[in-house]
Amino acid sequence: MTVLFQDKIIYMPYMPPFARSEKLSEYASSCKPVQWTEHRIQSSDGTMISLAEGTLSDARGAQTSSKTDVVIVYFQGNGGSTPARLPLLSSTLKLINSCSTSDDLHCTIIAVSYRGYWTSEGRASERGIKLDAAATLVHVAASYPSAQVLLWGQSIGAGVACVAAAGHLTTTAQPRIAGLILETPFTSVRSMLTALYPQKWLPYRYLHPFLWNHWDSDAALQRIAATDGPKPQILLLPATRDEVVPPEEIEKLASICAEAQLSTRRVDILGALHTEATMRREGQQAVTDFVRDVYKDSRSKQDRPVCR
Repeated sequence: MTVLFQDKIIYMPYMPPFARSEKLSEYASSCKPVQWTEHRIQSSDGTMISLAEGTLSDARGAQTSSKTDVVIVYFQGNGGSTPARLPLLSSTLKLINSCSTSDDLHCTIIAVSYRGYWTSEGRASERGIKLDAAATLVHVAASYPSAQVLLWGQSIGAGVACVAAAGHLTTTAQPRIAGLILETPFTSVRSMLTALYPQKWLPYRYLHPFLWNHWDSDAALQRIAATDGPKPQILLLPATRDEVVPPEEIEKLASICAEAQLSTRRVDILGALHTEATMRREGQQAVTDFVRDVYKDSRSKQDRPVCR
């Protein structure tokens, strides 16, 4: 049953109840002054998926800047829908842009609704979600051709971000991925099976040959390290009281990045549970500092203004 229904177990767009019927308007007041707009794009297999695009607006509802210097593509965890995450993303976006002047950084966040989630068509699977991530990067390249692009993934979304970046960087396609934000990540589905069920008498550790969902961040980071040209900078953002991902998983990822000589920053969010890392101000500040530093390094700008 575990093997046959692994898609149902791993991907939970139906939780909590009514998650797929949520609307952007239900969260609009808690997102202000960030405005969110739904866009529909097509994956390469024809599946229509939804994206939520967030931009900062002024009191009249107008966008505060006509330019975008940085686009963050957000890949969510395995449960729930996009709208419920928008207040959190809005708080982070406001913090990133709160240091900005008219000549400084202007950021946009695009949250991806995987197939089978929210208003997206189809059923979730690793193969399909890979197509959705690739289609989103094509959309970003067409919409923001001169922007720096960062990928932010939470939990299983961190695996999506790593795999998407590795696949993208092995091509000559634009945009270049300047940074990866890996929030409460794990190395792979197989590694999580062993970490959660270490007892050799339990069957779970022996099921990996039957998995068709892998989300192997270890292999993806190795591929990223082997690519030519500039490599994305990486932010590891673990929660110290994570009740889902064991602490050895972040240690493995940190070692992988160090051995692969990838530029990596780690910020542990003290006392946070699995879904709380960027609910907390220190988590949002860590993302903000990383985004602004990546932007500064990419554009060879002067020291950024300090935002606390």
